[in-house]
Amino acid sequence: MPQYLTLLLNCPLVIAVIFVSGIGGTFQYGFSLSVMTSPSAFIKELVNKTCQERYNVSLEEWQISLIWSFTVSIFCIGGLLGSLMAASLVTKFGRKQCLLFNNFVAIIGALLMILSKTAMSFEMIMVGRFLYGINAGVSLTSHAMYLVECAPKRLRGMVGVTLATFISLGKFCGQLLGISELLGTQERWPWLLGFNGFTALVQLSTLPSLPESPKFLLLDRGDHQACEQVIRRLWGDKDHSIEVEEMLEEKAALQTVRNHSVMELIQNQAIRWQLLTIVVTYITLQLSGINAVYFYSFEVFRAAGIQEDQLRHTALGTGLCELSTSLACFMVIENTGKKVLLFRGYMGMSATLILLTVTMYLQIHVSWMPYCSVGLIFVFIFFFSSGPAGGTAPLPGELFTQSFKSAGFTIACTINWSGLFVLGMLFPVLVEKLEYFCFLIFLFFCCGCGLYVKFNMPETRNKTALEIAVEFQKMHSKSGESRREKYNEQKDDGNKTYETKL
Repeated sequence: MPQYLTLLLNCPLVIAVIFVSGIGGTFQYGFSLSVMTSPSAFIKELVNKTCQERYNVSLEEWQISLIWSFTVSIFCIGGLLGSLMAASLVTKFGRKQCLLFNNFVAIIGALLMILSKTAMSFEMIMVGRFLYGINAGVSLTSHAMYLVECAPKRLRGMVGVTLATFISLGKFCGQLLGISELLGTQERWPWLLGFNGFTALVQLSTLPSLPESPKFLLLDRGDHQACEQVIRRLWGDKDHSIEVEEMLEEKAALQTVRNHSVMELIQNQAIRWQLLTIVVTYITLQLSGINAVYFYSFEVFRAAGIQEDQLRHTALGTGLCELSTSLACFMVIENTGKKVLLFRGYMGMSATLILLTVTMYLQIHVSWMPYCSVGLIFVFIFFFSSGPAGGTAPLPGELFTQSFKSAGFTIACTINWSGLFVLGMLFPVLVEKLEYFCFLIFLFFCCGCGLYVKFNMPETRNKTALEIAVEFQKMHSKSGESRREKYNEQKDDGNKTYETKL
């Protein structure tokens, strides 16, 4: 670990890229996920008050809840739209320019949020959440591509983990700013919802001083000289000929290949295992049970004897646990490897879900069992943050070559947003029907994904996309070769050479 940290410290501009791209990138996504919990009562009050003054109608509780649910869920609709636009935007304008323009969307959304209470308009909050979703959808793709492509190959895994670190930081900041001592009050909650605009301004004022992605300059723009200049700025004025040569080899391999569409990626049999890996890991990321664990944390904390007015302060511990574990993952991923962290994470989450189901079933009968549930919640968050959270986000940028990368991120982000939306709609029903036994559904996905990673995904550490493609081919051609060799042996009675070509 120290050697990789030393390498990163020798690249101060890469560190700047991490922080500047992160604060206006995946931070926005994480913050928007957690920020709506604290002011929910104030927003519902605004909805009812607006309808009374505007239409002279007093809404029933279910009507208010329906409007509230739509206000929260419209973020996912905007995110899906942003993800679908991101592929063409990052290819046309570049990763850096896409991040820059994207900040204006967040700023407009923030202004609507801040002015919503004064204007007595809950519709402004809906539009603001929709714009936040578009901003988050675009930033998830552009931030990931920009970050991974600006990092040296040996640090790509470590740097890629910061995508999840900034999501965790955004979640924690949403929880922290939402407490009553800060912005979670009747008077200040519009400023809480508008905080995304502040982080967008930070990125808008600092990102122009950073360079464009060297891979984009070389492979998409064909500017060899600019690429070399950017590499020297990012990685130091040393000999980086090996990594430049690898990019040139990729460029030569893709010289006559254009950027592929999503449909072309789906239809391409040569990279079907890379695509399947993205589908499996991203579906499981949403169906891992992390949202269910956060949902039940308040119930568990109550059962453990924590006072109602202290629940939000206690919940900060869960956000802090996720953030600190993500930082730890950042430190160890280059030594441990992404495949190992994903496998250990999902299998650890599977075991924790089983124990959590048992302890929550027994907490009515055993007085000290709620304390076990509290501990297991933190253990689950630890396993989630130590592997799946940090290892999944940058996968499309590592598994696909340049011509398929944009389409790969589009598919990944579409799965992410669709899963988030479907889970948001179905989870209340699951909780109502199954209660804490819903953990067993998430157990199936965690265990399945862990085993898939173990047997079907190669290690990606210190490998280019072309090298990873070769590893996938080796891993999945063995069984096919074996079966074909046996067939030819029986057919030719052992007198002819075996056909081993796929």
